[in-house]
Amino acid sequence: MLVQFTVGNFLSFNKKRTLSLEAKGISELKTNISSFKPEKILRSSVIYGANSSGKSNLIKALERMRDVVLSSVKLNDSDELDYSPFLLSTETENQPTFFEIVFWQDSTRYRYGFEYTLEQIVNEWLFAGKSEKSEKSLFIRTLDGIGVSDKFKEGEGNESKTNGNRLFISLVAQLGGDISKKIVDFFNDYNVLSGLEHNDYTGFTMRMLHKNLNGCNESLKLYQKLKLGFKEINAVESDFNPAEIPDFISAKMKTKLIKDFAGKKGVSLKTVHNKFDKKGNVIDFVVFDKQGNESEGTNKIIDLSGPIFDTLYLGKALIIDELDAKLHPLITIRIVELFNSPESNPNNAQLIFTTHDTNLLGEDLFRRDQIWFAEKDDQEQTDLYSLSDFNLPDGSKVRNDSNLERNYIRGRYGAIPFITN
Repeated sequence: MLVQFTVGNFLSFNKKRTLSLEAKGISELKTNISSFKPEKILRSSVIYGANSSGKSNLIKALERMRDVVLSSVKLNDSDELDYSPFLLSTETENQPTFFEIVFWQDSTRYRYGFEYTLEQIVNEWLFAGKSEKSEKSLFIRTLDGIGVSDKFKEGEGNESKTNGNRLFISLVAQLGGDISKKIVDFFNDYNVLSGLEHNDYTGFTMRMLHKNLNGCNESLKLYQKLKLGFKEINAVESDFNPAEIPDFISAKMKTKLIKDFAGKKGVSLKTVHNKFDKKGNVIDFVVFDKQGNESEGTNKIIDLSGPIFDTLYLGKALIIDELDAKLHPLITIRIVELFNSPESNPNNAQLIFTTHDTNLLGEDLFRRDQIWFAEKDDQEQTDLYSLSDFNLPDGSKVRNDSNLERNYIRGRYGAIPFITN
């Protein structure tokens, strides 16, 4: 489970800012917590903020750290790293980007991070223990070299094999290291999705429904509960049809696709709707193409269901930017409830998402430590803070019985658009 993520000098984040999923000592909604003794970890977290506040950049930071780790072993010696520093300050534009993540894996608490520029890894470190207080260094890397402890035997002898633009953890994992493989596997275990462009993971849901994979039955139950209009959804095999290739595809690419897929079977999702007579009696059924005949919202729910139930089944983390886009607030609430409930989330999966949907604040859905805000200062630097840590003008903390939605809209917690009259 994800415990903390810290980012610095990346896009709109200048100074280091931390998103924490450690539960605070507050009394509300205790079922929203998973216990990893001695820590208690939140099952979900929501991030609010005005447009251009930097909340999407936090999601991009999680995605960038994952991509740097997973792509590291593929780099050539001279390849540049994917480097996007805070550009609005002369102090940071050439300084390293900072990423650090804390998580539980197999009853061990790991803290892994690195700093890098366009050309090289500047620092890298890994700590592990049964608690924050008991953590010990496994290795520390600086520009002067890599120091490996006795508890990280798999790293010994590999220090000199690590090129300047590659991560030590990735190299050791590739060479068969057990601990390092757990670290790399963690980055494979969280998915980052866009709530706006959901077509990228249609295929995942399609395979789930077609092959009856884990999560298939739960997805079908969700469709029925949300009353999306259709009574069935089926993954249907069909011959490849060149006429279905989109018009924006170039002629050269069309020719290649036709050559590669001619005679092969494809799969498409079809929804089944009742057909009625003038008295309202069901007399037949009509088959719709999901992509062409269903609404954008329905398409998104279907597309999301695959990643959602795969995440719940495997106990992974799902990170979504603009979860609420195209969705009714009650549907967003239902998705959050799936993660917050121990019954539907027995494997301690996590959901982290950004939203503008203030209705969620009025539904007794989140604890105060699950609600986060992103806000830029007058130098366009993003700040990140939780509602549980926020101090009101009189110095007091936000009460559990406060009208969170109304107070947020009125600007009491910051992180809203400043609109001039």
